[in-house]
Amino acid sequence: MTVLRITLPILASAGLLCAANCDDLSALKLPSTTIHSAKTVEAGAFTPPSGAVGTRFKTLPAFCRVAGVIAPTQDSQIEFEVWLPASNWNGRLLGVGNGGFAGSIAYAEMAMAIAAGYAVSSTDTGHEAGVTDAQWALGHFEKIVDYGYRGVHETALQSKAVVKAFYGNDAKHSYFNGCSNGGRQALMEAERYPDDYDGIIAGAPANDFTHIGVGFVWNGQALDENPAAFIPPKKLAAIEAAALAQCDARDGVRDGVIDDPPRCHFDPDVLACTGAETDACLTAPQLAALKKVYEGPHNAKGEQLYPGFQPGAETGLGGWGAWITGFQQGRSLEHAFAHGFFADMAFQNADWDYKTFNFDHDVKLSDDKMGQILNAVDPNLKRFKSRGGKLILYHGWSDPALAPTNTIHYYQSVAQKLGPKQTAEFVELYMVPGMQHCAGGPGATEFGADAPADEHGISAALVRWVENKTPPSQIVAAKYKTEGNRSSGIIRTRPLCAYPQVAQYKGSGSTDDAANFACVKPKN
Repeated sequence: MTVLRITLPILASAGLLCAANCDDLSALKLPSTTIHSAKTVEAGAFTPPSGAVGTRFKTLPAFCRVAGVIAPTQDSQIEFEVWLPASNWNGRLLGVGNGGFAGSIAYAEMAMAIAAGYAVSSTDTGHEAGVTDAQWALGHFEKIVDYGYRGVHETALQSKAVVKAFYGNDAKHSYFNGCSNGGRQALMEAERYPDDYDGIIAGAPANDFTHIGVGFVWNGQALDENPAAFIPPKKLAAIEAAALAQCDARDGVRDGVIDDPPRCHFDPDVLACTGAETDACLTAPQLAALKKVYEGPHNAKGEQLYPGFQPGAETGLGGWGAWITGFQQGRSLEHAFAHGFFADMAFQNADWDYKTFNFDHDVKLSDDKMGQILNAVDPNLKRFKSRGGKLILYHGWSDPALAPTNTIHYYQSVAQKLGPKQTAEFVELYMVPGMQHCAGGPGATEFGADAPADEHGISAALVRWVENKTPPSQIVAAKYKTEGNRSSGIIRTRPLCAYPQVAQYKGSGSTDDAANFACVKPKN
């Protein structure tokens, strides 16, 4: 590969001149950091380490790829990368988050950012592993800290230094965007390190990390302790159909989506088998397990430990079969994440058995050991607000991985701490009807959450809020004929409304057109 020497102005209109050739950045000295590679990647020439080849990589412009490792402790090995546009830099830096237990650089998200003109950074948070694998945490406390908050923060600091060294100027504005664990990382940044980023998007945040694990164990015990309680995947369609029959049209539009599930009050008893068991009904043990999933975990005193899940969109690749029930008994993603957290992190016992979990003693124990490292639940965002920071939260109502009402509770806790009026000045929350975990589902779920180039999406809305002081108030979401494929054509558009408002059909015109809906306060 021919190495391009970057010697021309990078953003001449803004007076930003290139201060260094890309190769020269390999000699950059940063605190606790070693740059092990700095090379220019020619347009369309990048191939990720996985070897995956896709359109998004083939169409990338030329950029300077900087890779390094940060070692704030003897047991730290925080790999990170910074990509810098060789031309047409928009003056912004974007940090992208990780899902699950992290363990790799988010190349796909970096590609979308560099294509939109951003300098972009990502980290593996201090280890290499699959997203459901936390064995790296056994006996490595400092690596847990790196994963919890230090890796993302250190990457933000060193990435800013790389940007300045390359362009000769600081980024005009810095942003962070993450969903799931990436949403937790986003809130951790706003809470602990408010100077790192000017604008933050936190999607479906796994911020109450220790109690999310509690919820996973609760569902596992409900569905698996009694073999007769397991709900096989072939019954999920009946559950979804019953919920839609009771709740879909409640908003005035029958479209296969429950727009506001908590106001639905779905009664699962309609699914009870009255004769021989079929795929269209639930036995008494299965019905009891389903109610527990909707109810959420509580302790012996009846105190709610984490919210339950909402009815609707139980089917599909990203539905309950993958996350909650498992396509085979005891093989759900919730099982995998619960074991990773409790066995490898909280209890440091690879032989830990979820069936032994105590919802009183063990909850406190895991909170005491891991809460300060992994939880991002502090509602006092005053420092972030004071420096002009803006935060957008979003969560899909049909999320089967992380309970959507938990994000509402976090938003409400901020409003209670700082006051509703002050909170509205820098925080907005968007609940997405029919969206599963971070993406997918039967609703209009495409709204530019991971597409910085989408001028009408949520990322662009955050930029306008930070840089032009214009709050979004609503975002238009779309549903495409082929999920995730924008070129396949739009089936429907709907407005996403700033919480607590909801989208209400005006009563005339196509129900597939966002223009025929208004954001209003919900009726009780």
